[in-house]
Parts: sequence; structure tokens; C-alpha cells
Amino acid sequence: MVPPIAPIGLDYIAGTARKAGIEVDVVDLCLVDEPAKTLQDYFATHSPQLVGLSFRNVDDCFWPSARWFVPDLAQTIRTIKNLSDAPIVIGGVGFSIFPKEIVEYTGADFGIRGDGEQTTVTLYNELAGSKSFEKIDGLIWRSNGVIHSNRPAWPAPLSLPTNRDAIDNLTYFEKGGQSGIETKRGCNRNCIYCADRLSKGTILRLRDPREVADEAQSLLDKGIDVLHLCDSEFNIPRQHAYAVCEEFIRHSLGNRLRWFTYMAVTPFDSELAKAMSKAGCVGIDFTGDSASPSMLKTYGQPHRKEDLASAVRLCRENNIKVMIDLLLGGPGETAETVAQTIKFIKQINPDCAGAPLGVRIYPDTEMANIVQAEGPLETNPNIRRKYTGPVDFFQPTFYISQALGPKPAELVRDLIDGDKRFFEPMPETVEGGSTLTDHNYNDNTELVEAIKNGARGAYWDILHQIRG
Repeated sequence: MVPPIAPIGLDYIAGTARKAGIEVDVVDLCLVDEPAKTLQDYFATHSPQLVGLSFRNVDDCFWPSARWFVPDLAQTIRTIKNLSDAPIVIGGVGFSIFPKEIVEYTGADFGIRGDGEQTTVTLYNELAGSKSFEKIDGLIWRSNGVIHSNRPAWPAPLSLPTNRDAIDNLTYFEKGGQSGIETKRGCNRNCIYCADRLSKGTILRLRDPREVADEAQSLLDKGIDVLHLCDSEFNIPRQHAYAVCEEFIRHSLGNRLRWFTYMAVTPFDSELAKAMSKAGCVGIDFTGDSASPSMLKTYGQPHRKEDLASAVRLCRENNIKVMIDLLLGGPGETAETVAQTIKFIKQINPDCAGAPLGVRIYPDTEMANIVQAEGPLETNPNIRRKYTGPVDFFQPTFYISQALGPKPAELVRDLIDGDKRFFEPMPETVEGGSTLTDHNYNDNTELVEAIKNGARGAYWDILHQIRG
């Protein structure tokens, strides 16, 4: 995917393994022109005991293109199996949503659902020892043709390596415009559609703010001065977000770093906004979803439309750019609720607003329960997909309310009426690709060119600057 995003999970895992005394090589296929040849050259001169693959995205989560990446992963694994007899383990956020399905589909030997740092080390040691896999948290493993799934690896408290030197973070920064960092894992919110609860758990696992600041300093020492905080929602819980800001301020990072983050609309108050600004925050992407009371209730959001207005105002008062991500087309969405949302967003005047159509349906979420309760999946008029055969949530499957009519993207675009603050949905007839009217970040040539010319930061902000 381009622009390329540094694989921080791989960085954390490699750092943990090295700390445990394991020799680690990293073969980064994202930064090479010929991945297959790179693998062939590596395995021609190396015989590892375990091969780990990081798989962050199952698909691009974008209805107009609906690109599914699992077949590419399977091809990579076939290539490796032809070059090495070493067992293969897959991990990553995307993998953790469909762990057993991906292991079965790709033919991998193992998988790790949840945090991979300690589980990878334990698996490595067990492979060299008694091969007792039953009690390894997070492990997906095979025995006598059966795929077994242990309980997820969601350890608490959470501590991660801070040196960030296992991958070429500076090259990723130069080609991708930002570097990531986590202050916590897990999410205890109840949004009906979100897969973070599946991959990261429902218990908030907080890092020591001093550790987070040390990691930020490590990246800064490498010449990386723009970060994106990759938490599900930075301000959940609020007190931890405030403590991280205090630690950044104590380290004088706010004077040397710029950072962006995802946030829930609430809790967000003047004290937190001021602390974030002082700590170096320059942009917030809020999970707004809607400004319709009925749709906010449907999505499981605790905020009201008045909270959206307050969030924009607090950002303005503290020189923080503000993006509101909407989610249009969910269960019960109508032309009236979409119009209500777009009209209100125009009134409160954020810098940007994403207006994508289509809710990606993940199994084991409330969204999946709602869809299944509507009747047979194959004849459900609200379901959109680009594959044939039975409806399979493993593949990109989306929900767009039939009440929006036969051309929902056209409806939304008409309501936006050319307002450049909005990233509009693409027309129904477009297959793949990306333009300035949307904010699908996969294969976005405008972003790639802007970053090449020196733009840095969150992609929504870079696109906003391109559009003037």
C-alpha cells in the first residue's frame, strides 16, 4: 500500500525478541522493488528457525474498491514455503480479526491473535523445546489436521520496546510522511461496527506515559518529527491521555514534535485540549459517525451533535486542526438523516469531514448481528459486495441502507454540493483507484507526490492542504 506506513507491530516484536536473546532479521518487502527476488536472495543464504509475517490489513475497508489482501498473503506464504522449511507464523491487527480463517486459507503453520511480542518469543522457545502449544496465549496452531485457537494474547500491564530500530523508520517517514506510536491497546467502547475489540481486546491496557515519551524521543533522534498516535481513541481514558501529554511537555517534546491522533468526541474538554496543544498535537480526527440522534444511537455512540460542535470549537481555540470522520449508510440511514448530518457539519465548520458510504461488516460484532437479524444474507438489499457465491464476512462485505435509493453516492454528493471541506464518496460506477474527492489512502497518487515534495502529517491534513 502506498503511501507506505511503518509496521510498528513488527518493530515492537523484533525489539522484544532481540531483548530475549533471539537473533532477528527483518526482510521488509514494502521497501523493495522485487519482493519475490528479495525473498529468494534472503533464503538462499539464511536458514531461520521461525518465519514471522506481519499482516496489518485484511482489505482496504473501502466500498468503491473493496480490495481484499488475503490472496496476496497466501501467495507470499507459498513463495516462502518453496524457499524454506521453517514454520511460518502470522500476526497483526488484520490477522487478529480472522485468525483461524487466515491460517486455514493461507496454509500458515501458526498465527497469533492479539499482542505478538511475548507470544512470538514463547513460540520460538517451544519450537526448540517441548513443542507444547496448548497454553501459549494467542496461538493458532495445527494438530492432526485440526486448527486450534488458544485464548487471545492481551497482556496487562502493557510495556513495549522504545528504541524502534528494527525497521527503517526514517525511510518510511520520508516516503510515508509520518510515523506511528501506541500509548495503549484495547478499546472498551461499544461501537457496533468496530473490529478493534476483536483484535485488541475490550480491556484498556495502558502504557507508562514515560515509556511513550521515551519512544517518541527515540524516533525524534532518528530525524522523525511528525507522529501519529495509533490508539483506537487517544482520549479513552481521558486521564491517561492527559498524563501522556504531561510527559511530552516534561520532555519538551511539544516544542520539537508535531503529532496527530484519533479521538472519540467525548470526553474532550478545555483542559485536555490545552494540554494536547502544548504537548505538540496539531490535528485530531474525531470518530463523529453522524449528527443524527437516531444514527448515533444505532452506531452505539455516546456523544450528541452538540458535542461535535464543542469539539470543533475547542480545537479552534487551541490551534488544532480538526477532521470529523462520518459513517454514512448504516442501519436505519435515510436521505433525511444524511441531510441532517451534512447540514450540521457544514454549520460547525471543521477543517475536513470524511463522508464515506458503506459500513464494513465484521463477524462477532453487533453490526453482524443486526444484519443477520434482517433475514437471509444473500437476498438482503442492504448488502454490497464485489465477490460471488454465499455472503462471507471474511471478504469485503459492506452495508448501505437501501433507503438511500439506487444511487446513494450521488445523493450524498448532491447534499455536499461541492463543499471542499468534505471528502465525498466516489460514484457507484468507479472501480478502484483514488481521487482528491475521497480519502481512501491506498494507492493515492496525490498523497505520494505531496509527501515526495515534503508534505508531512496525517493524510487527511495533507489532502486538505492539496485542495487549498
